[in-house]
Amino acid sequence: MFVPHGHKQPAVLCILRTGNRFLLLLRSKEPNAGMYTPVGGKIDPFESPYRAALRETCEETGIEIEDARYCGVLVESAPTEYNWICFVYVADVDHIVPAPCGEGKLEWVSLSQLSTIPTPETDRHVYEYIVAGKPFMFDANYDAELNLLEMREEIEDRVVYSR
Repeated sequence: MFVPHGHKQPAVLCILRTGNRFLLLLRSKEPNAGMYTPVGGKIDPFESPYRAALRETCEETGIEIEDARYCGVLVESAPTEYNWICFVYVADVDHIVPAPCGEGKLEWVSLSQLSTIPTPETDRHVYEYIVAGKPFMFDANYDAELNLLEMREEIEDRVVYSR
């Protein structure tokens, strides 16, 4: 699907958890190659964000979830092609042995490990709000080299990251 330069690409992230462990993807492809991220992807034409979260979860993990809870939105803006509006969901799943994934390697990561593994700065704040059970509307702004400059949480009207 063609998205004009600067327009936001609609996408979903689905954070899969069991207890205090998260099933994350060590990405082998850009964006965020070499980093741990939730599963997710682009929303197909005529598809709702909720349905996209269920579909992307199944495509990337083989897990067919029946229920995902909406948590918030992450909007990412850059003076490049990297412009996203991500609808973020969480789903509680049974612990499984991760299946092979064409996007990278799926691994279970404990809550205590999240601060020590390579993960996008934006995701650190998403996890913080999800663990606290707080809704969010994050607005993240990047420079042309995709360095995060500032991230604001708009419901609480506070800056959560500033470079």
